[in-house]
Amino acid sequence: MPRKPSPPHENHERWLVSYADFITLLFAFFVVMFASTQGDRSKARAVSDSVKDALEHGQFSNSISMALGRGKHENSKPPTNPEAAKKSENLPPQTAPPADLTKSLGTLQRGLDAELKAGKIGLKLESRGLVISLREATFFSSGDDAVAPGSEAILAKIAAEIQQFGNPVRLEGHTDSMPIHNSRFRSNWELSVARSIAMLELLRQKFGVAAERLSVAGYAENAPVDDNDTDEGRARNRRVDLVILSAEAAKSEPGAH
Repeated sequence: MPRKPSPPHENHERWLVSYADFITLLFAFFVVMFASTQGDRSKARAVSDSVKDALEHGQFSNSISMALGRGKHENSKPPTNPEAAKKSENLPPQTAPPADLTKSLGTLQRGLDAELKAGKIGLKLESRGLVISLREATFFSSGDDAVAPGSEAILAKIAAEIQQFGNPVRLEGHTDSMPIHNSRFRSNWELSVARSIAMLELLRQKFGVAAERLSVAGYAENAPVDDNDTDEGRARNRRVDLVILSAEAAKSEPGAH
């Protein structure tokens, strides 16, 4: 008489499959929560992407992918360009935009109206930029490069306008045609450069104008704005021109891109 086949052995460990799925979903949930609390977004994104990649290539269920935000709704998003994202992270910080020099001219004319009428400074707009002429009689003693303390209120107004934009600023020293030779300066070249440097240092140290925006030049008596045959003409020639360079002129400066 044939023996009856024994009934199949019941699998009492089937619950482990559901348990494993539950643990995986729970793990994914905590990863997403961890990533969302990170201040470093790039690090959080890297953690999330690593988990997504591991789950998908490990052939887990679609429900796990949905838990990590990779459902149908994400298919409508444009693909991320890794190279573009990398470039955007490496971009230098934005600098202040170039000034509208016509607007700056108007602002300074209003703010320095009394000084303009008194002949202490001059203002003119040229193709190379906005030129602010700082006359010797107001800013320096004869034959000296120390900036007069009483002139700092004028410089404060000019510096405040300079700080509104990112244009380079050049300090250009000028003298009259009378030769100088004293214990400190052997020529007008040295005097004109020394006055430019003194003005630059004041703008940088006292008024906080960034050093990388500043440069100096000395022209001695070789770029007069008036006739050197009269006292009045020579007085106008003794000056430091503060030139706020236009965007076009700035392109020719060293280091410009």
